[in-house]
Amino acid sequence: MSTAPIKQIHLAAHFPGVNNTTVWSDPAAGSHIDFDSFVHFARTAERAKLDFLFLAEGLRLREQGGRIYDLDVVGRPDTFTVLAALAAVTDRIGLTGTINSTFNEPYEVARQFASLDHLSEGRAAWNVVTSWDAFTGENFRRGGFLPREDRYSRARELLATANELFDSWDGSEIVADAGSGAFLRDVRAGAFAHRGQHFDIEGRFNVPRSPQGRPVIFQAGDSEEGREFAAAGADAIFGRYGTLDEGRAFYADVKGRLAKYGRTHDQLKILPAATFVLGDTDAEAHESAHEVRRLQVSGQTAIKYLEHVWNRDLSAYDPDGPLPDIDPEVGENTIALGRASVRQFRDPLETARQWRELARAKNLSIRELVIATTADQTFVGSAATIAESIDELVQADAADGFILVPHITPGGLDVFADTVIPLLQEKGVFRTEYEGATLRDHLGLSVPGADQGL
Repeated sequence: MSTAPIKQIHLAAHFPGVNNTTVWSDPAAGSHIDFDSFVHFARTAERAKLDFLFLAEGLRLREQGGRIYDLDVVGRPDTFTVLAALAAVTDRIGLTGTINSTFNEPYEVARQFASLDHLSEGRAAWNVVTSWDAFTGENFRRGGFLPREDRYSRARELLATANELFDSWDGSEIVADAGSGAFLRDVRAGAFAHRGQHFDIEGRFNVPRSPQGRPVIFQAGDSEEGREFAAAGADAIFGRYGTLDEGRAFYADVKGRLAKYGRTHDQLKILPAATFVLGDTDAEAHESAHEVRRLQVSGQTAIKYLEHVWNRDLSAYDPDGPLPDIDPEVGENTIALGRASVRQFRDPLETARQWRELARAKNLSIRELVIATTADQTFVGSAATIAESIDELVQADAADGFILVPHITPGGLDVFADTVIPLLQEKGVFRTEYEGATLRDHLGLSVPGADQGL
């Protein structure tokens, strides 16, 4: 009786900068903007032989009630700058950056990623995202907003156009000449012309074809449009389902879309984000996880989160008291600006009704309710328990691997690298050394156009 081959696990790490999983009050917490923090995190990820590190991007400081949101007060550095600097202090780890498709232009983005791929010798990756709000767009253009259908249309065309630029150096031969120096025999190198709904550009791309041909393409999003976008052109998708049943359903759905684009299952990796809390024993880890959740959701954080739904100033309410008896204020103008979580609550009145029922049934305060209704840690337990859980989910086709999100900056990945990784290596499901030099090598992806001589 035949059995399915053992899958190799893909693991990466998200730099825990500006997000609600970070515990800033922990004495071990450090800066999310000092370069030393990025270096520590990147070198830990590389020591653990992870596929890549991932940087999110914030294009505007988030606001709530007319004030800058507390996690943004020290700023949000530029993704390309950080990744280029990290390329100089690492050797193998992939370098993935979130770059927005709504406000950027294809020539500029393609040039930056092709340059990063050269500087890193083939380790660059682009997480293609859209932007949903005019508030962020004000940093780029007046009324900087696109309807939902136009955002994905622009993203698809921007990616297609960038790929045309990446491929515009079609292997043209470079010839050395003692008199005039190096010159191109094929004068078509870098020439491009694109005519489309969103872009009408023509010229010559000035960065030669990079070590990977194109950077690895990631997509983050769970919508119907996002899943289809990933199936059509991404190399990997960030999922948000870390449980067996939900993970398998998402995995089957997205992988099932590949065939109509002429793609096979191994051409798209599904990598959910995953938080973790480790302990010497499972019981110790669960006790620590409870404390981490309380630190992640302080009283002030709970009130701010509730304001996303109520769309009102709730600062007068006690986070350890009951939910407000007034209803949410429904409307387009929201108290929280630039916060992705605002989009989660399409029907604030219904959300408030459900939360009141839950709070009454379990006698929950505001803070306790927010803890109960926001994401728990994906993996909690001893190193052995977590290693076993990760392997079980990957072998069951609930994921191809995970993007680890520590709750401490920058040293939160250290204990995972020192305890869980060796156990996965002993099981034979994770590499002990890098076998290739590029990120495509790490992920088992082919070089685009290689079969066409590009």
